[in-house]
Amino acid sequence: MNGSKKTVVKNGNNIIMKIQVLVSAVEQDAAELVAKMNIHTDAVLVNQCSGYGYEEVPADGGKVQCFSMPERGVGLSRNTALLHAQGDICLFSDEDIVLADGYAEKILQAYETLPDADMILVNVKVAPARKTYWNTDIHRISFRNYGRYPAYSITAKLDALRRANVHYSVLFGGGAKYSNGEDSLFLRDCLKAGLRIYAHTVCIGEEIERASTWFSGYHEKFFKDRGVLYHFLYGKLAFLLAFRFLWVHRGEMCREIPLKKAFAWMRAGIREGKGQ
Repeated sequence: MNGSKKTVVKNGNNIIMKIQVLVSAVEQDAAELVAKMNIHTDAVLVNQCSGYGYEEVPADGGKVQCFSMPERGVGLSRNTALLHAQGDICLFSDEDIVLADGYAEKILQAYETLPDADMILVNVKVAPARKTYWNTDIHRISFRNYGRYPAYSITAKLDALRRANVHYSVLFGGGAKYSNGEDSLFLRDCLKAGLRIYAHTVCIGEEIERASTWFSGYHEKFFKDRGVLYHFLYGKLAFLLAFRFLWVHRGEMCREIPLKKAFAWMRAGIREGKGQ
């Protein structure tokens, strides 16, 4: 099967649908990255580097539009990719993801299985230390189970995202003021907008292990940033859930920092979040 056929499928309503990968990257060579990631569909690559630029890179089965920009922040990068997106179904991705052969067909088949889905969260293989989820069955995503999913698991119908007017926070994530949590905030906003989100067992790639772009240890900034995030996610329940988070993870997170001090830092972050 050639590349162009990989990008389209006819669903039950005989509508041709097309996959587009939305890649966030930093200081990458566009052509090399397209090959390394095994991209075989249309894609939008946002490369945060030293200046502005635009180029198009051919992919086996599609075209990759590459936008360079000096501004930093993964939320800004993903919003820029969404702004330029044209595919029917978008797959968020990062420079350290290698897509599996046939990823487009796998995603489109998942949407055929779940025709009412606006978004489907798929599996991507990662190192055990990085694993936050693995879908073992198909199920609905709700406010009770949305918080474990990274961006590279997210696929979405572009028209649904635009109707809902959802976007990534520019306050959180690599290169932003606060270290992480942007994916949870995005999924929370999608749920609040009424989008129908499912988890699916299909696996569409794997992550190349590398040093974290945001995690540097359990220190004051980590706990304060987590407190700010909890304010935005949980509002009045932030203090209670912050303590629960620390208690559950105390064996890992509080080996060098006393739980009392970590909780004080999270409380300070929650109060800071109220002023944003």
